[in-house]
Amino acid sequence: MNTVTPPEYLPENSGDTARLTRHFRAERFDFGSFFFSGLTGLATLLILGILATILLNIIVNGWSAISWHFVSTIPKKDFFDANTTGVLPMIVGTSFRVIMMTIFVIPVGVITAIYLTEYAANTSIITRIIRAAVNNLAGVPSIVFGLFGLGFFINFVGKNLDTVLHNTSAVWGQPALIWASLTLAVMTLPVVIVATEESLKAIPPGLREASLALGATKLETILKIVLPQALPGIMTGGILAVSRAAGEVAPILFTGVAYYMASLPAHLSDQFMDLGYHIFVLSTQSPNIEQTRPILYATVLTLLLLTFALNIVAIIIRSKIRRKMRSLH
Repeated sequence: MNTVTPPEYLPENSGDTARLTRHFRAERFDFGSFFFSGLTGLATLLILGILATILLNIIVNGWSAISWHFVSTIPKKDFFDANTTGVLPMIVGTSFRVIMMTIFVIPVGVITAIYLTEYAANTSIITRIIRAAVNNLAGVPSIVFGLFGLGFFINFVGKNLDTVLHNTSAVWGQPALIWASLTLAVMTLPVVIVATEESLKAIPPGLREASLALGATKLETILKIVLPQALPGIMTGGILAVSRAAGEVAPILFTGVAYYMASLPAHLSDQFMDLGYHIFVLSTQSPNIEQTRPILYATVLTLLLLTFALNIVAIIIRSKIRRKMRSLH
């Protein structure tokens, strides 16, 4: 039988002994924790150092070649001359394809995430198939998306669309801005789905239950309660999608990008020039690499600045949405 010692028979210094034991354990040096903390800190510093080195190298070598003439001029076909070249068509083409990709991917990604989070049962076979498809889609190489866009969007959708519209020449059945944007949307779809799904799961269930208890339907609850609360997370998914798609070249290589165009794209069926592809051309096809090097660095710096600008716009919109949501509470 277990017995409990009455308090009056306990040693007077038992409490002091326990406190001293806990103090000793707290003061004892934990070598393992110190080692792994230092290791993670060193890895973080290493990553930041590499990033700073890359950015500093690009800025130092490219800043001198950037000018208003460089960013506002349509270049001649021989764009390897630093005195006559420009990147205006590349800036416009890159901006158009990224913005159109965002318009295409966010609605589809959000609807898919809503279905997986709010409607589908976790044990359903259809849910498992969709999640497996999303996970596999995230691991597909970008060049495969380019071949998919060529085969599906151009050869299947575009050519059949030309047949239905009775076009005498290929209008949609050729590389175009819309097909490149749709290909990028398919590539970045897993990013938006995962970010939106995590944002929806973070919404407290009590908000849903309160809305349903007040007589709102499930759809009204999602549209008026859940989605407004999840908008910052959805914007985060859009920012990640923009960051990934801005510098991609392989998916647009067969679906819309052009080596040279003397004009800016005016229609969805037009081809376009792109900063990423232009960097590839400058680095692989220049007759004089030393002469082209300042143009190459300036183009890379322009691409980075454009990507940062697009991200900053999205971050500002997300911050305004967050402030608005906080003011409502």
